[in-house]
Amino acid sequence: MTIDLTGFAALSFDCYGTLIDWETGIAAVLTPWAREQGLELGDDQLLLTYGDHEAAVERRTPAPLYPEVLAEAFRRTGAALGRPVSEEWARRLGGSVPQWPAFPDSPGALARLAEHYRLIIVSNVHRDGFAASNRHLRGDFAAIITAEDVGGYKPGDRHFRALDAALPGLGVERGQLLHVAQSLFHDHVPARREGLPSVWINRRHDRPGWGATPEPGEEFGYDLEFPTMGAFADAVDRAFAARSA
Repeated sequence: MTIDLTGFAALSFDCYGTLIDWETGIAAVLTPWAREQGLELGDDQLLLTYGDHEAAVERRTPAPLYPEVLAEAFRRTGAALGRPVSEEWARRLGGSVPQWPAFPDSPGALARLAEHYRLIIVSNVHRDGFAASNRHLRGDFAAIITAEDVGGYKPGDRHFRALDAALPGLGVERGQLLHVAQSLFHDHVPARREGLPSVWINRRHDRPGWGATPEPGEEFGYDLEFPTMGAFADAVDRAFAARSA
């Protein structure tokens, strides 16, 4: 362990991929569409193609809200695979965020972590989308920063600048913040640029490939790695118990 987990006052979280199982949620739409189109592609193949297009849409057109990003990324995925995506299918994916499930360990882990830290969301989704997702998570968050709030998408820096601006109001110093995320591309690359210590929740530790998350493409780093949020919360509980002993 390279950092002292008891030395932080707040945790900032990516949500989708870390707390919410966005790959299951996206595949729940992509897979039946692919079957309808006669494409014999597995979930991981579909997610890999889709993920690159979502990142491209977010980079080139940062103003639209996340449902529009989802719909346009789906259209581009279909074009890349040589199959049409109807507006009905595009709207289905665009409106699917409220149905995306939480990882089973997320609600309990968040409740345990809230005993030790202030919790902050730093997400590429829109406000209504996160509000729907938090009904699954039941998290008590001191601040919520979305792409709708900052007018852009990670791995851009706007979320992290907004995070810096929010810390004084939370009574948290910059050196007391630890970032927690699954995506090396969306989160650990900008966290490295911003000099933030970070924890990698490696949700795909038991599966090959990148899934819906593009390869990092830039320098990244992280201080600790855990396969699940539950494992991370276990490590935090042990660290605080050892300090109190």
